[in-house]
Amino acid sequence: MTAEKQGRVAGKTALITGAAGGLGEAMAWMLVREGARVALTDVDGDRAQALADAINAEVAGSAFAYAHDVRSEDQWIDVVARAAADMGGMSVLINNAGVGDVLLFSEQDTAENWQRQYEINLRSVMFGCKHAMPHLRAAAPSSIINISSIAGLAGAPGMGAYNATKAGVWMYSKTVALEAAKMEWNVRVNSVHPVFIKTPILDPFIAMAHGDEAKAHERLARGIPLKRIGEPDDVAYAVLYLASDESKFVTGTELKIDGGMLAQ
Repeated sequence: MTAEKQGRVAGKTALITGAAGGLGEAMAWMLVREGARVALTDVDGDRAQALADAINAEVAGSAFAYAHDVRSEDQWIDVVARAAADMGGMSVLINNAGVGDVLLFSEQDTAENWQRQYEINLRSVMFGCKHAMPHLRAAAPSSIINISSIAGLAGAPGMGAYNATKAGVWMYSKTVALEAAKMEWNVRVNSVHPVFIKTPILDPFIAMAHGDEAKAHERLARGIPLKRIGEPDDVAYAVLYLASDESKFVTGTELKIDGGMLAQ
């Protein structure tokens, strides 16, 4: 089967970091099924390639994969150039790669933990925006979607580094959005803020529940008005909207995917 030029993001070309599983995988399938081509990057290059192969088996020629450590600026330069060449341009950047550790108290935290989360969660977003921007400008109208978290908008015990870095993603997104608007580049920049989603990032919470996944999910859902945690597609649909021209007048904002949590 060949890619069909139809769908909500027909003709779009998107680079997704952290794409080998979880939210990145859901985003990749969503965008391809709506007409986009995708470049999948991940520190686990083999898993990224396996996903690209699976996608191409459904929609031929629509996915490319690259091993990519988002902490390295040199790798960003290389991957962005290769992805733009392979896809025939780049009109969407999705900075999705991220890590998070849960501690009991901040006094247990370490400089190494902060440095790791800063490099992966926040500095990589700057590298992506910086090096993808020339390609995004050339392919405008374009969109940058930075995956932050509800933890970037509200504090939580034991998550100091994660809270701080995800808040940085939120505010940095606004800065780049205003810069792009001022320069009339027609590149929109927004952040997405999920609450608990059924992905491997919840593994520490499951471990704290002695491996009882259902119990962990029930505990996490108690503070959410809709009384459940999210599915990866709940976030992927938000990304689809921001990647499409349907959101052509939306920039510098934060989209909460939180089941009403921050409405309380």
